[in-house]
Amino acid sequence: MIIVTESKTKVLTKKDITDLGIRNVLLQSSFNYERMQAGGWTLSMLPALKKIYKDDKEGLSAAMTDNTEFINTHPVLVGFLMGMLLSLEENNEDRGLIRGLKIALFGPLAGIGDAILWFTLLPIVAGISASFASQGNVLGPIIFFVVYLALFIARIPITRLGYNLGTKAIGSLQERSQAISKSATILGVTVVGGLIASFVSIDVIAEIAISANNVVSIQSDFFDKIFPNILPFGYTMGMYYLLKNKKVNPTVLILITFGLAILLSLLGIL
Repeated sequence: MIIVTESKTKVLTKKDITDLGIRNVLLQSSFNYERMQAGGWTLSMLPALKKIYKDDKEGLSAAMTDNTEFINTHPVLVGFLMGMLLSLEENNEDRGLIRGLKIALFGPLAGIGDAILWFTLLPIVAGISASFASQGNVLGPIIFFVVYLALFIARIPITRLGYNLGTKAIGSLQERSQAISKSATILGVTVVGGLIASFVSIDVIAEIAISANNVVSIQSDFFDKIFPNILPFGYTMGMYYLLKNKKVNPTVLILITFGLAILLSLLGIL
């Protein structure tokens, strides 16, 4: 049985959610290779979090710590996830549940947004606009910018939708919190695994000459056939070990990566 309840303590107003819908345009304001959009995400969420945890500094600190973790999602649809998570924050839900849902959903949300907006809607609109513009018709740029403006304004209803959905589903989430948290964690790990294969690319260009007319490619004939993507996986796990167990600064790891890439390229290995 699914029980639907309202939030225990309604703190945020409709205006707060509208402001969040506008503020999430800052999502990529401090984009970096360590935590991607985490800085802009936290900056967008901060006013609402401060209002929720007005007299609870420890709660605010815990929320900010979770929000500054790695995230890379779609900049237009991000309000849906922000609104949903804020509804859970407002209801003082378990931090593991909130964090698990964030990790589990940001990847799929990015994929949906990319497929619908970046790869479908905007290319079609850009093609139509370019066709008008090539004929000297002023409708070309007007159509493109009107659609782009509409996507910007759409952030507000998208954010409200996420918040309202989270509020209405709180009862169901509470009833199944452990199962949802576990499922979200599993999905989150799966998403991160997919990100490793997508974001980390290591290709060995070195070859081994067996004979004058027979050359074996280490990458395509060895690594790709025995264990595809084993090099990105192994390198990522190595970086994770240094980061977690040896407490190496992420900036140092980035510099090490750049250094190894340059050196191995010069040696003709990568």
